[in-house]
Amino acid sequence: MGENIRLKAKDGFELGAYVAKPSGTPKGAIVDIQEIFGVNQHMRADTDRYAAAGYLAISPQLYDRVEPNVELGYTGDEPKKGMEIRSKTEMDKVLMDIQAAIDHVKGAGKVGVVGYCWGGTLTFASAVNLPDVAAAVAYYGGGVPDMADQKPNCPTMMHFGDQDHGIPMDKVKIVQEKRGGDCEIHVYEGAGHGFNCDERASWNEAAAKTAAQRSLDFFGKHLG
Repeated sequence: MGENIRLKAKDGFELGAYVAKPSGTPKGAIVDIQEIFGVNQHMRADTDRYAAAGYLAISPQLYDRVEPNVELGYTGDEPKKGMEIRSKTEMDKVLMDIQAAIDHVKGAGKVGVVGYCWGGTLTFASAVNLPDVAAAVAYYGGGVPDMADQKPNCPTMMHFGDQDHGIPMDKVKIVQEKRGGDCEIHVYEGAGHGFNCDERASWNEAAAKTAAQRSLDFFGKHLG
């Protein structure tokens, strides 16, 4: 359904991206932000799903400034490598690259941002910092509790699992206390980190299905 393209950020840097088009006229656009594993098979499939739901969808390769075309798996040394690459990224430049993806698709209408893991943190940061984001959905963003004093500039939804050892419930409660008044926050019983990814051992089918429907309904409401 999709294809690989090149984007140019405002500082002139070129990065790759995967873009998928809907079968009919787009009802808006979605920027789909990667986990620490790069724009791999799972992220392309997720981008395809948003296109199948009617959106012009794009997943920018946010590791390209550190190492181009990274695609990692979920076992062995792959997670460690993903964390090492992520540690070398710079937030201002990553947001610049997300903006390049937004610029590429915003001709299709209002733009939503969705992200998972590191991408969940970046989704929240995009909602706070990037004015063209019309709606944001952050899945288990580990950096969100530390950013929770900041108010998003668009409707924002968050998904967390109550068995996520990387984001324990005391951290989730910080987010609920600080952002519960202006963000829609869902916690899934029995779900761990990465519960949305069907290629991970932590995949929780029930939680993933419910979160996906809530996300689509949310985008349908705010991007329509």
